[in-house]
Amino acid sequence: MVQNRKPLNLPKDFDSKVNLPVRNVNGKAFHATIPGMNLVAELIENGTELDIERAERVMDAVFESQERRIGAPHYGNFTWEREDEMVEDLNAVHFTIMPLIRVLLDRSGFLPVSLKDKAFEGIRLGLEAIARIDVHVRYTTIVAADVFDSCLGGELLSNRIFMERGRDKLREWVDFTGESGTFYEYNCPGYTGMSIERLAELAKLSCDKPTRIVADVFAARMGVSALLHGHLATNRWSGPFSRAYQSQIDLSGPSEIGWMRSWIESGTLPQWMLGALEDKPIPCEIKETSDSSFQQMMTTYLADEFSLGVASKELSSQANRFIEGESSVFIAHFNCDAGADVLLSKYVVDEKWLGDFRTTPSRSNMQLQPDEGRFWGTQDQTRAIGLYTPRVIGARQPCTGLKMVFVWMRRHNVDEIWIGDRKVDKLPQVVERDQTIVVGSGSIYTAIRLLTFTELNYNPPVRLVERNGSLVLEAYNYEGPSKTFWELGWPGSFYQGLPQAGFYAEIAKRSDFSDGREFVKEVESGELLDHADAPFTFSGNDDEDRIWKVEYSRDGRKLGVEVDLMRWNLKRRWTEEGDQDWPMLESPLMEQNATGLVKIGEAVLRCGKFPAWVFANPKHKCWVAGYHGPGIAPVVLEVPDGKVELDAMSTGMIVWENGLVRVQGNDLLGVPSVSGGKLIN
Repeated sequence: MVQNRKPLNLPKDFDSKVNLPVRNVNGKAFHATIPGMNLVAELIENGTELDIERAERVMDAVFESQERRIGAPHYGNFTWEREDEMVEDLNAVHFTIMPLIRVLLDRSGFLPVSLKDKAFEGIRLGLEAIARIDVHVRYTTIVAADVFDSCLGGELLSNRIFMERGRDKLREWVDFTGESGTFYEYNCPGYTGMSIERLAELAKLSCDKPTRIVADVFAARMGVSALLHGHLATNRWSGPFSRAYQSQIDLSGPSEIGWMRSWIESGTLPQWMLGALEDKPIPCEIKETSDSSFQQMMTTYLADEFSLGVASKELSSQANRFIEGESSVFIAHFNCDAGADVLLSKYVVDEKWLGDFRTTPSRSNMQLQPDEGRFWGTQDQTRAIGLYTPRVIGARQPCTGLKMVFVWMRRHNVDEIWIGDRKVDKLPQVVERDQTIVVGSGSIYTAIRLLTFTELNYNPPVRLVERNGSLVLEAYNYEGPSKTFWELGWPGSFYQGLPQAGFYAEIAKRSDFSDGREFVKEVESGELLDHADAPFTFSGNDDEDRIWKVEYSRDGRKLGVEVDLMRWNLKRRWTEEGDQDWPMLESPLMEQNATGLVKIGEAVLRCGKFPAWVFANPKHKCWVAGYHGPGIAPVVLEVPDGKVELDAMSTGMIVWENGLVRVQGNDLLGVPSVSGGKLIN
């Protein structure tokens, strides 16, 4: 026990009758397990006699929400709330036992036997539940929690089965990610950071050196990805986002740049990585692939006054109505007088808006405005093409509205609107589908040209409106009474393809044009091809494609995309340089591939034909090479000032900073050979 310390003050929301924190949603009280266990960890950490007494009582209350009925399908898991009648959210176990594992690794030797025994039993049951769930490695946030809990929980309990499972899961996760490049749940301003933190923490806390090295290399790779997307001009994490909540989208939450800097300041990520945030040449373009098999990648363009990000598709791994709607596939951040603002697209069903969608009784209906569209997109710097179709539509589910929207989040920042050559002074405004819309807000103009829209009722409208303090462009496929669509039931006898809803968009600095009308003319001077094959009734044959082709060209530049309307498959994307591929990572500061040869600037990495990357920051004479393995192979890093040669390594990293060289690796053979620098480890 800690003697010279005051007991921790219980939080204001602590319910002493239940011994858990409480919150009220819609007049009903909810006692959540995760905040409860976080409080347990804080009490144990503070460690006075009273703290420990309170910690045991709170822990007992948390464990009342653990399924302890032998034979129950979710035995060992937790309800999210004490008030839940059964386990539904399978993620509860990961986050409930995590703070307990973390604090017991450091403090278990100082605890009463009764508390320790109950804690160990609850953790053991939780780890067994985690093993039975065995979440797929595409679920990034949860596999990070699984790896953390299993590796460190196994070490805490001295349970080799749990330890080995966690280490195997980590290796599986690294290898799966390495097939494409970045986290499957790519570029998420909340969860990506949490996953990086779990990896970095595992690298520090694990007693197993090979695990520490794999976690450290993986954390570095993903840390650079996150920091590359930090946009200092707007002070935000730039998109696109696989998952993001409303506070991260509407910028009502704190700047993510502060969070990124805290990773460096706290030692979560190494100091050399700060260059990925601060030393990017502007403008620049970053490309990363998260699932090459399913054609899922992102492109982000960072300029001095704005950023624009476009995903190739929405996150499509989750059959979960809460997660599948969190994607932001087209999003721009830009400067305004009062700070940053944001523009994004969505596909909306049944007129749902922020406040109209709730996932569970205990979660706020202000957490998420879902995107309910399927999407294919492509980007070339400031230009983008996006194609939408509704996610769930057909003869089973009636609906009252189907529309694509563009949302300029803060209407008061919009001070110029053009529809063709007509300046708009008031809202709402009806828009003809063939007209170019230009909106001036803050530092940017945005031009939107609508593509083909399938009309599912007579003359569905296109409107510019003000809604909940935002400027919204609404382009409808359907607006009317609740109905089903027999002709969209796949593979029904009427089916002739999915409804079309698409756009060409372009962003420009306002200082480059005298007014919005000039930008309208510039955009309209380009050639826009928008063509779909004639409809036919689907018979079920695999070779029955109906192609929708869109291409925009101007000034010698070209951007295009083709999709199949029968099955919503992507056929190809291209620029004037040819078909776009699926790069692991392409950016001015870092490159990744699996060819055995990585070049960026004057740095060259030669290694086995497994995922490998090089970070190059010549400004600070810093070069870092990561080799993911798992194959054992010679590794050679050449930089302008010298060379590092390794006889062999499976997974590891080479850091060259001002001639000082650090090497860490699994299965290292021999002593690293360094020329032009000094080995310091």
